[in-house]
Amino acid sequence: MPRKLSLPTIIILSLVVIGLVSQTISNPYQLLIPVAVFGVIYLLYKFPPGAAAAKAKAKPHQRYKASARKDQQQAGRTKTRKNMPFRVIEGGKDDDDLPKYH
Repeated sequence: MPRKLSLPTIIILSLVVIGLVSQTISNPYQLLIPVAVFGVIYLLYKFPPGAAAAKAKAKPHQRYKASARKDQQQAGRTKTRKNMPFRVIEGGKDDDDLPKYH
């Protein structure tokens, strides 16, 4: 379902297009710098500079299944932890001069 554009939006978009066309006709080199800046920003957004290095350092996929003994060791480590219930620690501050409800 295409969304209908409101009248102010259509007016603003048409003025932008008219301004860009007239600017391009009168002085095309003046638009070269903003187009180049937006192009560089888009390329940096699409291809971040650290992404290639991060992919190269990424851990390769394991082609074999981990041994059952290693799985048992890891499972044994996680099950040794006790589940402790939450405890309420009573505070030691009794201020009788302050009202209970502010």
